[in-house]
Amino acid sequence: MRTARTLIAAAILAAIVPPVAAASPPGPMRPDPALLRRSVEALVGFGTRHTLSSATDPKRGIGAARAWAARRFGEIGAACGGCLTVETVGDVVSGPRAPAGVRVENVIAIQQGQGDPGRVVIIQAHIDSRASDVMDAASDAPGANDDASGVALVMEAARILSAEKFAGTIVYAALSGEEQGLWGGRLLARLARERGWQVAAVLNNDIVGNTTGLSGQRVDDRVRVFSEGVGAAAELDAVRALRMNGGEDDGPSRALAKAVRRIAERERGRDPRALSVLAVRRPDRFQRGGDHTPFLEAGMPAVRFTEAVENYDHQHQNVRTENGRFFGDTIEHMDFAYLARVTALNLAVARELAAAPAAPQGVTISGALSDDIAVRWTPVPGAAGYRVRWRAADRPDWTDQRDLPAGATGTTLETVVIDDHFVGVSALSASGAESLVSFAGPAPRGR
Repeated sequence: MRTARTLIAAAILAAIVPPVAAASPPGPMRPDPALLRRSVEALVGFGTRHTLSSATDPKRGIGAARAWAARRFGEIGAACGGCLTVETVGDVVSGPRAPAGVRVENVIAIQQGQGDPGRVVIIQAHIDSRASDVMDAASDAPGANDDASGVALVMEAARILSAEKFAGTIVYAALSGEEQGLWGGRLLARLARERGWQVAAVLNNDIVGNTTGLSGQRVDDRVRVFSEGVGAAAELDAVRALRMNGGEDDGPSRALAKAVRRIAERERGRDPRALSVLAVRRPDRFQRGGDHTPFLEAGMPAVRFTEAVENYDHQHQNVRTENGRFFGDTIEHMDFAYLARVTALNLAVARELAAAPAAPQGVTISGALSDDIAVRWTPVPGAAGYRVRWRAADRPDWTDQRDLPAGATGTTLETVVIDDHFVGVSALSASGAESLVSFAGPAPRGR
């Protein structure tokens, strides 16, 4: 419960610092289920998109699919007056699922930011597919839901967001080689490092177009978002610090997942048809992985979007019927209205994070043996304000907040006991777009 002193201080602050405006509502364009279906139909039409299939056949195989992705990005870029730079970037890789080696290529479209182009939001999916035998590059592998659904989402996101302008850069990516070893994700993570991108978020969409599970259960109002807590790239000293400070649930990937859920709740307040989010505290489904994993290994914030219920008869299966039971990943089992809603959530998240400043660095707290918490952070270039968030230490989500102006580098939370609370700070744009929340730890000794 807040004391009179806290309430008076808040009232004074509100009089001095006008509240930052709420983020601008989305533009008039909405994801179109018919266009999403058209993209999936095109990808399924290539027969197979196996990474080891033909790279040169103009009608069948991974090469034809990648050429289609490049053409589609080109069409979208032409419609926005050349706002997209389309590239095909690849390398020869080898591994247990490609022992002779294979050239893996990603098709990407870059929408350059207008204010802070080095800060990048990535919306991605994998374009390759597979049959029951992961080495079978000849059989039909339509891959409608896994993962033509995700690629269709990426194309629709590019179509809609390319009509808008953002401070940060948005990269739309159709990745190859996921089924053979997450190779497309590794290549794009490497490209991000080589080009010095400051990756604010990776939104990986993999299996996002079905609403009926193996048991027949239908769920069309929710999407799962997977995120890691303790970072895969964290050094031992950082892991020890997390253990001491209680920050296991607030690493960059988990902060991104919390932002996705916050934005989803906001969108549901505007439109009850918007999806809710089940934020799964695990990097991916149990003992499985996806193309966001290489970004986690590189220390970049990344999450995976996946439908609420999966039908495993329609994943990694040759198309067939056995004893009256259908197997195969075909378009008839998809729900394009649902896919449009997953797309809409990606759009809302990308809009927010591409418009927001970078997340604050150097966020610290002090206040041992005190009833107050002193919060400090390093200024963020271009920030119009900051939001200090806090919560009781037994809760996963932020419950309280205080907004401060652009010049602020700290504040004091009165009668908030440091032993019983966690604190974080985000940066705000002039429109109210909010960065990821940076978890506060102790100041280095000597400060």
